[in-house]
Amino acid sequence: MQLRYAFRLYPEPGQRAALARAFGCARVVFNDAVRAREDARTAQQPYPSAAVLSQQLITWAKKTPERSWLGEVSSVVLQQALRDVAAAYRNFFASLKGERRGPRVGAPRLRSRKDSRQAIRFTANARWKITGGGRLSLPKIGDVKVKWSRVLPVTPSSVTVILDAAGRYFASFVIDTDPDTDRTRWTESDCEAAIGIDLGLAHFTVLSDGTKIDSPRFLRRAEKKLKKAQRELSRKRKGSKNRAKARMKVARAHAAVADARKEFHHQLSTKLIRENQAVAVEDLAVSGLARTRLAKSVHDAGWAQFVTMLEYKAKRYGRTFVKIGRFEPTSQVCSTCGHREGPKPLHVREWTCPACGTVHDRDTNAAINVKQAVGLAASACGAPVRPGLVPAQREETGSHGTLTRTCAA
Repeated sequence: MQLRYAFRLYPEPGQRAALARAFGCARVVFNDAVRAREDARTAQQPYPSAAVLSQQLITWAKKTPERSWLGEVSSVVLQQALRDVAAAYRNFFASLKGERRGPRVGAPRLRSRKDSRQAIRFTANARWKITGGGRLSLPKIGDVKVKWSRVLPVTPSSVTVILDAAGRYFASFVIDTDPDTDRTRWTESDCEAAIGIDLGLAHFTVLSDGTKIDSPRFLRRAEKKLKKAQRELSRKRKGSKNRAKARMKVARAHAAVADARKEFHHQLSTKLIRENQAVAVEDLAVSGLARTRLAKSVHDAGWAQFVTMLEYKAKRYGRTFVKIGRFEPTSQVCSTCGHREGPKPLHVREWTCPACGTVHDRDTNAAINVKQAVGLAASACGAPVRPGLVPAQREETGSHGTLTRTCAA
């Protein structure tokens, strides 16, 4: 499995200028490659190969007065910009053919120097290294100070330097982890340790054992500060230095919210994966919920990021992770006797089963049903416990919608 390790960089003023030149040169080569391919498409000619683009846009361009400054940066950075263009077109064509999963990908666009994120990549050919003093030595940039928060498990083959919207620099390393070492990192939990998770807004997660974890609501808590910073930004004259300072203030406020949310997701997902052999969660339609009146709260919760963390950590440490369908009636079925009561409005937080008389907490009952829906209540040890394909019952298929007055009668 490949994992990404990111560390904060603190370049000196001269190194910041060198990084700015590298960002600019990589952006120019990327845009030139996109224009070359678009010109070939307009002229109905074959796309130029990577070798031709490298020769024309880098080797020959350095000898011209208009592009002579490309020689001030490492050539590896420029070559990686061409690789990024090729990867972008591959993803675009794969999306058109239906070979790529996920949302449809558009055609590559020209990059702007005003983009909120800038990045360059150094491979092993650039001969970058980590010095004995703990600094990151980059060609034609120098030894950059790094804030190491952990030890790299292996020596990475490449490093990506990123400048985010808040003006922070990061060094990102891609590491190939050892599956056998990862699985022995945490001791085996109890064989019956399995958990079902119900995601929500009032409580971020409700576990099948009755534990409720409140939603931190990072965006809501910082909303007053964000509004003030955005109001100050809107009053500054466009193009002025004060507007640039105000924009940076807004970006740093948003970055603080995003970092706090990500840290919360990491801590909670690691705790759940460490303490359980199997984890089940409901597959929510986040994109659909984000179009309702609860959109801000849905985005503030960050369910998709949390579920993604659960999934890759379970895969890394040999745990079982299962997602059940979003149409599973977890809130309508009694977890004790299996009686289906029917849909309930959101303000109903407790209900009594008419069949067995059990009083249920809505969220806890849903978490138990999530756990039972994939068979984790029966066994959670050994091999993965994904159930096989079972034909749906006649009354469970299709979209029932809301009963009309006539049908209800």
